[in-house]
Amino acid sequence: MEQKSKQFRSKWGFLVTAVGSAVGMANVWGFPYKLQSEGGGAFLLVYLVFIVIFGYCGLSAEYAIGRRAQTGTLGAYEYAWKSRGMGAIGKVIGWLPLAGSILIAIGYACIISYVLKALVQSIDGSLLQVVPGEWFEGFAFSDYSVVPYHLIVVAFTLLTCVTGAHSIEKANKVMMPLFFVLFVILAIRVAMLPNAFDGYAFMFQPEWSQILNPRTWVSAMGQAFFSLSITGSGMIVCGAYLSKGEDIVDGAKKTAFFDTIAAMVSAFVMVPAVFSYGLEQSRGPGLLFVTLPTILQDMVGGQFFAIILFTAVVFGGVTSLQNMIEVVAESLMHKIPALSRKMALILLGVIIFGVGVNLEAISSWGPWMDMISIYIIPLGATLGAISWFWVLKKDELLEEINLASKYKYGNFWYNLGRYLYVPLAVVLCAVAILTRTAF
Repeated sequence: MEQKSKQFRSKWGFLVTAVGSAVGMANVWGFPYKLQSEGGGAFLLVYLVFIVIFGYCGLSAEYAIGRRAQTGTLGAYEYAWKSRGMGAIGKVIGWLPLAGSILIAIGYACIISYVLKALVQSIDGSLLQVVPGEWFEGFAFSDYSVVPYHLIVVAFTLLTCVTGAHSIEKANKVMMPLFFVLFVILAIRVAMLPNAFDGYAFMFQPEWSQILNPRTWVSAMGQAFFSLSITGSGMIVCGAYLSKGEDIVDGAKKTAFFDTIAAMVSAFVMVPAVFSYGLEQSRGPGLLFVTLPTILQDMVGGQFFAIILFTAVVFGGVTSLQNMIEVVAESLMHKIPALSRKMALILLGVIIFGVGVNLEAISSWGPWMDMISIYIIPLGATLGAISWFWVLKKDELLEEINLASKYKYGNFWYNLGRYLYVPLAVVLCAVAILTRTAF
């Protein structure tokens, strides 16, 4: 009965929560930037190949180990390694991807606090009166400039986690549909801008020479990995809360599909808008806090569309942050049974807010995010891939995958994961660390 109370109440609830975990800044500013800078349609084709592979194998495996172990990160690694009589190793290595979740959550909360500030200033109209570059630098490089917004972001996200799977499910049933609706509204408005179709043409017209460029493949692979939130941690807890009657591979396919739709809708807003105004596509925060406000100031109805944009991005950010917090809270409660959910969330809130505010004070959240994205997240994803396909017994993984499946998954699915997905994870980790490239 206790385990049932931790489960999602519906297939739709699981799907919107999983999609909410996957959809985030990687979709909103990462994908549009890489699409434009890495060859347009060429990058898109390669990206879709990796989305299919990673969604089909990697995401399915993370859901499966979570449901099999009936718990999140720490318990899942221990379970996988214990199946080979090496549970002590699993107890240790599970802490690395878990650390990645809490560390990335600290930086993520900083970013969302900036977005919330932009939303508030869109509502009062002041965003339309500023010089975007100076405005962004004015608070991004100032001590304790967004503390109230930061506190609101952390407190609100914690509230959505207060009863675990049930409150997370309820929050995502509201925020995720609104995220898509709001971005579709923005995309329709952008389509009406002069020369917007030049942006669409660029998106879908491949620069075939880029197909032979290793950078295109590595960039697309990294984007697919982190867009789907396959980090060896975050998606495990979604699997832990998944009913035994749900088809895991089907759920993974749908998560990958809607995550890709989110990335494409974001690109339909960002790329044509930049083309229309003849601006250079900015990377990361520059796109959201400098380039887009510049466009919105000149656009008819700019204030209305600024409100829509930043509301949607807040929703996408909070649903991702929610998962990062939940996966750590669940693992702490698993490791320390006496620790209540309330106390676990308070502890995490204090850490995320306290460390994050100090990162803002020294303008170090950017280097912090790069460090985690270069070293900890890729390594955690690789450890997870190896643990599921090379350590956990094949029969156990396939049994969980096939538990409620309409189709029989066997050697093809398993070997694709073992001999293609895992090597790709290893390559990505090596490239990230050796080249110090944050994906």
